[in-house]
Amino acid sequence: MRHVIALDVGGTGMKAALVGADGTLLHEDRRATGRERGPDAVIAGILDFAADLRAHGAERFGEPAVAAGVAVPGIVDETRGIAAYAANLGWRDVPLRDLLTRRLDCPVALGHDVRTGGLAEGRVGAGRGADRFLFVALGTGIAGAIGVDGRVEAGAHGFAGEIGHIVVRPGGTPCPCGQHGCLERFASAAAVSEAWAAACGDPEADAADCAKAVTSGEPNAVRIWQGAVDALADGLVTALTLLDPRTLIIGGGLAEAGETLFTPLRDAVRRRVTFQKLPTIVPAALGDTAGCLGAGLLAWDLLGTTDGTDDGTDATDGSDAIHGTDATDGTDATDGTDATDGTATTDGMEVTP
Repeated sequence: MRHVIALDVGGTGMKAALVGADGTLLHEDRRATGRERGPDAVIAGILDFAADLRAHGAERFGEPAVAAGVAVPGIVDETRGIAAYAANLGWRDVPLRDLLTRRLDCPVALGHDVRTGGLAEGRVGAGRGADRFLFVALGTGIAGAIGVDGRVEAGAHGFAGEIGHIVVRPGGTPCPCGQHGCLERFASAAAVSEAWAAACGDPEADAADCAKAVTSGEPNAVRIWQGAVDALADGLVTALTLLDPRTLIIGGGLAEAGETLFTPLRDAVRRRVTFQKLPTIVPAALGDTAGCLGAGLLAWDLLGTTDGTDDGTDATDGSDAIHGTDATDGTDATDGTDATDGTATTDGMEVTP
């Protein structure tokens, strides 16, 4: 049975799947990234995991994977297949695509984790059917994916979508990227967690605790939450002014607050637009599986179509790809550790290698 390998490498864990030609998730697995052992060990772990997946596919389905897609955090040169920099994994200029190609003996696509997760959300998740979408992940940092006709734009240098580093409060809180007042310093899950922990006097308190306090009307929580919503709305209006998306998809740990976030956010964006067209603002649908699902899409795209049938059909619509039944509940998306919540790539340390 024809299938591909999909692998999503996060800061703490790796998620993988074997994906059939019709988009079915044939096999799923997870392993620890093991970053505490250093970058060389992380790379070896990725290669070993991929090789084990290849062996499992060959044994179970009678043939090895025909391609592989891998999503990684940090700065990624997708054209050259190089994992250029990731502060949380400690690597620089790793020719990961070539290493995997030699190990797996098949074509390999390498992608940025948030853009790859955005690809999945745009094609088969919350943005399915939208010709233009913007996916924004609110995690430890904030990053985005710009979707156009079923593809995600990486930019000329691989930095497209770094919405977390739009300056929304000039002269404000310093950001590790070197600027002051970046969006992610005010509206990320990490920023809300830090502010609420200071306000309530509990160093273990986080953004989820703040959201619960907001629903009970706690004044400091309401103030902190509204400040984050206002900053986020300012950043999003800048983005939609430039990009004019039809659908705006919000994911990551902070989005797990549901309507506690989305109701005031929609109102705040609506108040700020003038001539701009207001996009549909929706929560992400795929949870922490989006990066892995997107990696599968990248792999099938290498073969010329998103459904892997080699029939010459245009690969941009992705309407039949990756519809695994376990991918849409988002139940594992609250830990804020991996690809689709923006935590691994948007902590501000990857922007200035």
